[in-house]
Amino acid sequence: MLRPRIIPCLLVHNGGLVKTVGFKQPKYVGDPINAVKIFNEKETDELAVFDIDATANGAEPDFRMIANLAAECRMPLCYGGGVKTVEQAKRIVGLGVEKVAISSAAIETPELIGAAAQEIGGQSVVVVIDAKKDGRTGDHQACTHNGTRSTGRSVIDVAKQTEALGAGEIVINSIDNDGMMKGYDLALAVEVRKAVRLPVTFLGGAGSFAHMEAVVAACGVVGVAAGSFFVFKGPYKAVLISYPSAERKDELVRVAASGPALNPDRIA
Repeated sequence: MLRPRIIPCLLVHNGGLVKTVGFKQPKYVGDPINAVKIFNEKETDELAVFDIDATANGAEPDFRMIANLAAECRMPLCYGGGVKTVEQAKRIVGLGVEKVAISSAAIETPELIGAAAQEIGGQSVVVVIDAKKDGRTGDHQACTHNGTRSTGRSVIDVAKQTEALGAGEIVINSIDNDGMMKGYDLALAVEVRKAVRLPVTFLGGAGSFAHMEAVVAACGVVGVAAGSFFVFKGPYKAVLISYPSAERKDELVRVAASGPALNPDRIA
């Protein structure tokens, strides 16, 4: 039986683990390798690590860091940041990473999606779409380079193109909700879930387990990813790495089973 996945998302900046708000104000929260060790102990479903410096600085992936993370990680690992070529994707998979996330390059050179899927398998190609609401129209636009550049294209348009080109998964990352811990953008989640058949993971805004339940209740079996929720504790945001218990994860399965299906043949 397919189950919703609960995915911690770690952001790496200047070699350290950070958390952002609205893709800005990076706050140091620890060492990436130590965080991986703790998530190993908590038997995490999957782990995503994004190097937020690589794309912004035009640098290639830090292969030494990736190798160290992959060697330590005992759960499926997704890496993103600076991936612009098929050769880089192949090298990352060769280091022991299960999924390679492509963001800016997937929009600037969409043919990379199909080429990478052909070389490493579509199931290993994840496209991250950074979404920001247009204040005038209310539509969600796809952005690149850590949210600093608008593509002028809708998130739905990019998601459909991503599916057609052979990606295995889409991550929708809400810029507006990043670090706010007030809940996911449910309207956007439902819109994307209706538009594509691919597995989808939603990121940005989780501040409680109830927020994850809300997404699963609305969208069915999807991935729910978060950063702040897993590394901050209490109103003063003390750094404390956590992860839902097996019992809470089972609750999410029950929510997915009992919730309204948007479109049964599209639930991944």
